[in-house]
Amino acid sequence: MTRGPSDSGPQGAAALRSSMDATTAPHRIPPQMPQYGEANHVFELMQNMLEQLLIHQPEDPIPFMIDHLQRDNDYVPKIVILGPPASGKTTIAMWLAKHLSTNLLSVEGLIAKEYSPLAADARMHYQKFKMVPNMLLIRLMQERLKEEDCIRRGWILDGIPETREQALTIQTLGISPRHVIVLSAPDTVLIERNLGKRIDPQTGEIYHTTFDWPPELEIQNRLMVPAGISEGETARKLLEYHRNIVRILPSYPKILKVISADQPCVDVFYQVCCGQLLKEAVADKSKYGDLIQPFFEKDIAVPDNIIMKVLKQRLDQQDCVERGWVLHGFPRDLDQAHTMDSLGYKPNRVFFLNVPFDSVIERLSLRRTDPVTGERYHLMYKPPPTMEVQARLLQNPKDSEEQIKLKMDLFYRNSAELEQFYRDAITLNGDQDPYTVFEYIESGIINLLPKKVP
Repeated sequence: MTRGPSDSGPQGAAALRSSMDATTAPHRIPPQMPQYGEANHVFELMQNMLEQLLIHQPEDPIPFMIDHLQRDNDYVPKIVILGPPASGKTTIAMWLAKHLSTNLLSVEGLIAKEYSPLAADARMHYQKFKMVPNMLLIRLMQERLKEEDCIRRGWILDGIPETREQALTIQTLGISPRHVIVLSAPDTVLIERNLGKRIDPQTGEIYHTTFDWPPELEIQNRLMVPAGISEGETARKLLEYHRNIVRILPSYPKILKVISADQPCVDVFYQVCCGQLLKEAVADKSKYGDLIQPFFEKDIAVPDNIIMKVLKQRLDQQDCVERGWVLHGFPRDLDQAHTMDSLGYKPNRVFFLNVPFDSVIERLSLRRTDPVTGERYHLMYKPPPTMEVQARLLQNPKDSEEQIKLKMDLFYRNSAELEQFYRDAITLNGDQDPYTVFEYIESGIINLLPKKVP
């Protein structure tokens, strides 16, 4: 008779440690285990619990953990939004707070709080020195975050922390944001934006002479130029911001997201391949390659049952089991999605890229290939260098407008059903530069935005 790792005693404990030893990898982990962990946030739960224990170091960890779990607020929004003057951070913070039904905290809002001795003290400092001392601001923020609505519905910090000292103090107190968003734009753009700012003294709403002018004549007539927006004052504020932000960013290495603010606020707010597997199967002369080859030669679609066999073979390989996988353009329709689901291949992130039909036509129909060199060109985005090259360029028949329209009609019919099937999918605006789209996708993979609080 032998004793397994689950048996009691020193030998059982040693066997258990041995079974978990990383040097015995690779381990074959059943796919149901990570799926359960992902679906029930087990990994984040353990990480958050460990963080809170190390920060607060309670004498008796058990009651502390029970109290922490009963709060059930690990997944409420906890977001920091930073950016230079005129970057639109307050507008984005307000929209995000409304979208997520959470609380917006700013320096102005904290010091305006009524019935708070701390806020009254902060107002005196601000009126006298046009700033609030670091520790006083932190204490104000601590006081606000302990209130029930912040515990239950989360928070967004607008422009806080302002300095590295504030950032480190916030971390020391155990105030840990899940996302830190930094808006960035050229100083020349920001100065120009700031010069056009106007404020409605009755509502406090901010408008702009170029980008956001109110249509109502009554509002137009009462708008005022806010203080501190001259070119010199804005340049001074930008200099101070740049001096501080480079020291703040290292405090948030894994949750930091830099977004270009040199675009409309709406775009700022709303900011992997199965075909390759089939080609590899043919090239490798695998048992499925012989089945696929005739379909490639006749340029017709490979049946779903063959695609799923090739896909299953690849996803069951050790690297996919250990490191995960990314599918691009698959599943293409609801039947494929159901088949994947029935086989246990359930993605934990799904992204839909939306691109206007006119942009799709422009991107694809203007593609050309040089038959001499094999170089690919685009008549608008990457035109040929000479007239001689342009004269010999050829268009792939698949890139004709007629073929594109047929594919798009099929895509629109299938995507509507897929969006219903993958209800937690993230939809992105794909009609932006590739780097911006990549940043949005990366953000969705690393840290999903918090869900709305009911």
